[in-house]
Amino acid sequence: QVQLVESGGGLVQPGESLTLSCATSGFLADYHIIGWFRQAPGKEREGLSCINSNEDSIYYADFLKGRFIISRDGAKNTVDLLMMNLKPEDTAVYYCAAGRSFYCAGYGFPESDYNYWGQGTQVTVSS
Repeated sequence: QVQLVESGGGLVQPGESLTLSCATSGFLADYHIIGWFRQAPGKEREGLSCINSNEDSIYYADFLKGRFIISRDGAKNTVDLLMMNLKPEDTAVYYCAAGRSFYCAGYGFPESDYNYWGQGTQVTVSS
């Protein structure tokens, strides 16, 4: 069974950076895309970024404006999300998810593309 475990969350000040990590295990051969999502209090979950196994399909939400960078380490079976210049509005629970598609959707981050989800890690941006 596929398992995903997020780590790296915590409390940071505005303007600081933080790297989240998604550790994957289980039957990963059939799951080619990893996405990062977040859910802020009182808001719907939103997609942030996606990367596929070959790293030739990588997408970011437009509203991130280049502040986040996704990367994967095949040897470690991890997918990281580097978050820079964090803002209070980035406060949320961050989730990673795995899906069977070979490529990330180019029209957003439909949750129907993802079959397994992690438990989430809290990120709080506050001075």
